[in-house]
Amino acid sequence: MGLGGATKKLQKVADMGDELYSKINELREQIIEMRETVQDTNQRVDTLENKLDQQGAILEALAEKEGLNVDELLTEVAIEEAEPAVTKAEDGVDDAESGTGTGSGE
Repeated sequence: MGLGGATKKLQKVADMGDELYSKINELREQIIEMRETVQDTNQRVDTLENKLDQQGAILEALAEKEGLNVDELLTEVAIEEAEPAVTKAEDGVDDAESGTGTGSGE
């Protein structure tokens, strides 16, 4: 009986080893796929950044040709983005003061 118990234990260990080996192989395949995906994504991002830089240069050249100050425009946009609540609140006050809101009795 002692030999049978040892055999069962050894079989359990062997089964656990096989299962672990299978899981490690699955993880290895997943990591390889993930690496490929990351590399593809990196290439796409590089391409998009390059295209965006080119488009930015074209837009800047067109703006300068039209006599627009690019730095001034970017500053205005940054200010508008930083203070959207103030702009909206001012618009709401102007509408209320001018009587263009709802319930004006038309």
